[in-house]
Amino acid sequence: MKTRTSLLKPFARLLFPGLLLTGLAFSQAPQADTKTRLRNVRDLAKMGQDAIPQIAPYVADPDIGVRVEAVKALVDIGGPKTVDPLVRAAGDTDPEIQIRATDGLVNVYLPGYIKTGLSGSIQRVGNTVKSKFSDTNDQIIDAFVQVRPDVIEALGKLARSGGSVDARANAARALGILRGRAAIPDLADAMHSKDDLVMYESLIAIQKIRDPAAAPRVTFLLRDLNEKIQVTALETSGLLRNEEAAPEVRDALEHARSIKVRRAALSALAMLGEPADRATFSRYLNDKDDALRASAAEGLGRLKDQSDRSPLDKAFTDEHKMSPRLADAFGIVLIGNVDLSEFSPLRYLINTLNVRAYRDVAVAYLVELARDPKIRQALYTALPAATKDEKIQLSLVLSRSGDRDSVPYLQTLSMDPDKDVAAEGLRSLRTLQARLP
Repeated sequence: MKTRTSLLKPFARLLFPGLLLTGLAFSQAPQADTKTRLRNVRDLAKMGQDAIPQIAPYVADPDIGVRVEAVKALVDIGGPKTVDPLVRAAGDTDPEIQIRATDGLVNVYLPGYIKTGLSGSIQRVGNTVKSKFSDTNDQIIDAFVQVRPDVIEALGKLARSGGSVDARANAARALGILRGRAAIPDLADAMHSKDDLVMYESLIAIQKIRDPAAAPRVTFLLRDLNEKIQVTALETSGLLRNEEAAPEVRDALEHARSIKVRRAALSALAMLGEPADRATFSRYLNDKDDALRASAAEGLGRLKDQSDRSPLDKAFTDEHKMSPRLADAFGIVLIGNVDLSEFSPLRYLINTLNVRAYRDVAVAYLVELARDPKIRQALYTALPAATKDEKIQLSLVLSRSGDRDSVPYLQTLSMDPDKDVAAEGLRSLRTLQARLP
């Protein structure tokens, strides 16, 4: 039996065709318009840099899909002209857009970053955004690269109050890569978030920024119940030479819940290098654990007590594991042995620059050693006969710890016949000049 409504439908079509068509068009128009805008963004993206001004307004589009597409287009195009719209996109409320904008901003200053950034792993399930953090977090821009203040400000806000844990942690990671010193208060706030991922990335960022003034902000995490956070906080306190935290670090060593915590605590004490810990370093110099022996040697070296020269010499001669032997060599050179003979500790450190597996360890030791003018002069003496790898790595060392006396040596390396050596020499020269007053 037909209802009254069904009987009226044919008449309605005859009497009000315009009304029905208008209603149908109204219901379909927003969807069609969104598709048009998406197509416009994709077409514009193919035009490259010239289309950036036309794509930029779409980062404020009412449809989230269009905004995501606009940010993706800007990130793919890249370059300094995308900074303004990406900064605006970083202020979006959607976590995916925040993450993509963050990675895009880093990519401007560190080209190629987008290939390994968090945005490459984003998956959207309904209103939820899932992503996977990489364990690798060792990237950082060169010291001579200048980042716009509004970029650091935008990323700082995200680290403090982004739309998701991943967005906040990703922003914190970005601040470390970009050396965002102005955002340290934001990172400090993020460390109080109680979310392990955000806390960890904020700690690593502070390590990279290397501002000693930030050290006291880390102290409250030295007893954190999460081992990873506690270990990273201990490392950060050591790297920033937070002498005020020494009592807490000693307590962490004494009450270490695991070997990882014990290693991190002794390493931090070794970085602080306080005479009060000399007996502790001496005790661990012959420990069965390689990492503890290495930290003990570092600590004795930083004390620069000549009476420790003999035990360090013996440890260097008797040691068979490379990591603690490098630390022994470091300690001996710090105490004053700058001999460059074939089997000397300093020569051993330089030779290790040719060993890929331990190169970073040797570089870190030489960076610290090169702050001493006498040791730096010894390194200059080693340059003429250095191998390709030694020249490249010593360029890096001088860029970080050199002074005005290092400039002519880096200039010479920048004109080396080997193009790889010359490239690193020029880059290191620029980095050094950016550091010099």
